Amino acid sequence: MKTQGIMFKICYISCALMSLIFFVSCTKKAEKQAVERRINVTVQPAGKQHLRPMVEAVGTLAPFEEVVVSAEIEGIIKELKVSEGSFVSKGMLLAALDETDYSLEAGRSEAALKQAKATLENTKVEFGRKRALFEEQLVPRQQMDDVATRLNIAEAEADRAKSALDIAKHKLSKTKIQSPIEGSVKEKRSSKGDFVRSGSPMLVLIQANPLKLYFSVSEKDVSKIKTGQDISLKVDALPEKEFAGKVAAVFPSLDDKTRTLQIEAHIPNPSGILKPGFFAKVTAFTGSSKETVVVPATALLYEGESVTVYVVEGEQARARKVKTGAKHGDFVEIIEGVKDAEQVVVVGQQNLAEGVKVNVAL
Repeated sequence: MKTQGIMFKICYISCALMSLIFFVSCTKKAEKQAVERRINVTVQPAGKQHLRPMVEAVGTLAPFEEVVVSAEIEGIIKELKVSEGSFVSKGMLLAALDETDYSLEAGRSEAALKQAKATLENTKVEFGRKRALFEEQLVPRQQMDDVATRLNIAEAEADRAKSALDIAKHKLSKTKIQSPIEGSVKEKRSSKGDFVRSGSPMLVLIQANPLKLYFSVSEKDVSKIKTGQDISLKVDALPEKEFAGKVAAVFPSLDDKTRTLQIEAHIPNPSGILKPGFFAKVTAFTGSSKETVVVPATALLYEGESVTVYVVEGEQARARKVKTGAKHGDFVEIIEGVKDAEQVVVVGQQNLAEGVKVNVAL
């Protein structure tokens, strides 16, 4: 009985040792497999390109000028020569008011001026005679003073009549409403036969050549933007075309809510192909062209504000923290962190860690 117990214990210990040996063997095999495990990746060499430093933004096109044409006098619209979309040149006749009352007033004022001038001339002649007689002491001073007073009054009446005629002619001229700018009619707010008062808006005109482009840049890019810098833009309506312009104004303060600064650029538009209101993708060039290292945008891994790129050295992946610049199509500028011709992982980098062995797909 005692011998059987000893044999049982020996068997139990033997089984335990076999299990331990098997477990250790499996663990070492798994570790060996983990060490030898490789990640399949695709690489592309970093390259150099001659690029201009730039800031990208989005913006909106606006008319260079927008003018509300209003009546300066009241009256009935006799003619309205334009409609929405009409092209207008500077000084072109846009509308005419009924000038009957203003023409009659100008005529009346002209007649009043003639009468005042005639009275003035007669008074001057009388003043001359009285002065000669006064110098010979043939008339008393009172008569001389009276005619001098009437001469002053006649001169004042003539001046008043002339001013009244000038006002009447000015009002008569305002019955013809002319375009203050070269552009197009955006909106028509009155029609032929309408009675308009002084200050009543009749037409809205816009000048679309050149156009103004408004866009905003972030606070970190404010120091890079200056007047006179080149601008390139594209619009969704004309995806195959690219348009150029220049920065015309940098606004003096940032927006409190967005912490961005508004910029104004001027874009030539001689053909009128660009329209106010178009949404634009803007590139503001902030310096001259220089040689820069670039990598495919797909190679970048973002974690917060940190950007990482994996490069292959021998058979291992190496993580590089990089400082990026602007994006140019499918490529991104690398300011520091990667050198020209280094093999950059573009596919499979999400599965990598520092020092992991890789298989490079050909």
